[in-house]
Amino acid sequence: MENAMLPFPAREQVPTLVANAIKPIQKEEKQMEKSPLEISEPQMIKPTISEFSGVDTDAHLENVIASFLGTINHRRYRFLGYPTNQDFNYEALVQLLRFFLNNLGDPFIGSSFSLNSHPFELCVLDWFAKLWEIEKNEYWGYVTNGGTEGNFHGILIGRELLPDGILYTSRGSHYSVLKAARLFRINCVVVGTLISGEIDYNELKASILENKDKPAIINLNLGTLTKGGIDDVDLVLQILEECGFGEDRFYIHCDAALFGLMLPFLNGAPKITFKKPIGSVTVSGHKFLGCPIPCSIIITRLKYIDLLSKEVEYISSRDITISGSRGGHASIFLWYALNKKGFNGLQKEVEECNNKAIYLHNCLRGQGIGSMLNNFSNTVVFERPLDDAFSHKWSLSNEGNLSHVIVMQHVSVKMLDSFVSEFAKNRSIWYKDNSSKKPPCICEEIGAKNCACLIHKKLISF
Repeated sequence: MENAMLPFPAREQVPTLVANAIKPIQKEEKQMEKSPLEISEPQMIKPTISEFSGVDTDAHLENVIASFLGTINHRRYRFLGYPTNQDFNYEALVQLLRFFLNNLGDPFIGSSFSLNSHPFELCVLDWFAKLWEIEKNEYWGYVTNGGTEGNFHGILIGRELLPDGILYTSRGSHYSVLKAARLFRINCVVVGTLISGEIDYNELKASILENKDKPAIINLNLGTLTKGGIDDVDLVLQILEECGFGEDRFYIHCDAALFGLMLPFLNGAPKITFKKPIGSVTVSGHKFLGCPIPCSIIITRLKYIDLLSKEVEYISSRDITISGSRGGHASIFLWYALNKKGFNGLQKEVEECNNKAIYLHNCLRGQGIGSMLNNFSNTVVFERPLDDAFSHKWSLSNEGNLSHVIVMQHVSVKMLDSFVSEFAKNRSIWYKDNSSKKPPCICEEIGAKNCACLIHKKLISF
């Protein structure tokens, strides 16, 4: 695995690296008669359902779908704010849509529902087990219906292991973590975050010491939702040791929804490994890898799974997952993508996404727009656009005074150039037409050196 890695580029190397990385993209775009970025969104036919079956003709149904496809394809070229890879092709698997595939029960046992894809699911699980360094006879896992379910399963194991434990998570965590705390009735302490988006380690330590009589269930983010901050697992383990917590008094779940498939391919990046005393890791299949169906992979330690296991005669298997029925197509899509890309392909995609993120970060700064980019991250954070219509057009994710772009495989340099140009142009109009408004100061959110308000813009450095 290590032989496939290349050094992560220093920021001063980026202009040359980006120029080389985007040549194929530019060549491909030149072949297009007209860029989708120059075309207005087509009017979509509103879908309806007839009161009586069989009223709609096949031609009408096809027109509705064609209209929807045109709209979605147009929006794809302005889809910047969410971590889903839109650059994939599963045409070879279309014939599988003729079948309902249900991966009921424990994939390691199988079930009496024979129309399943368990062999593909096990193959995918083995791949991730090797990636995260846990032996085949020491792990258990499954392909879930989405990232939320992956977090639910990991946190539920922690609750079952430590029934009186307190869940610690940061403000930068995915909203599913607090949802899990409510559903599973776990006492939860929400810890503040650093500028990077990482959990505030001093505050975490103080909270653990304040509740020293209770075990700790800790959700760590290997890539936070808004800023792409990476919680330091080693530092948290050190804190637990300093607080007097042995391995029997804590459980760590790692939410690696996006970065779980990125960090392993970047030299110098924090390592995801079960050689450390973590309890579970989850990664979304529809994010970096790319899948038309929401799904995630959860890997945990085999010794824990009996806590959730119950034999069910109806399916001739163990009920051990959060959901009962699980779509069987996702496992095949993931298996297909991992085989097509391989380690070298994934590494190349990681590097290209991160290089283009640095390119965007520098372009925003060049336009006098405050921007922050964490190391090893493809999430570029900047001031929230004043016009919500602009945010909607580019599918931006907004929170407070901040917005972000997550540079995925489908995001080309041409898209980024168009976005920055339009943002800068509109921004000058927004604040010119409204003299009472000024670009917001976001130094508390992204640091003074990254803020471009009237007070801090002189501090911006490249």
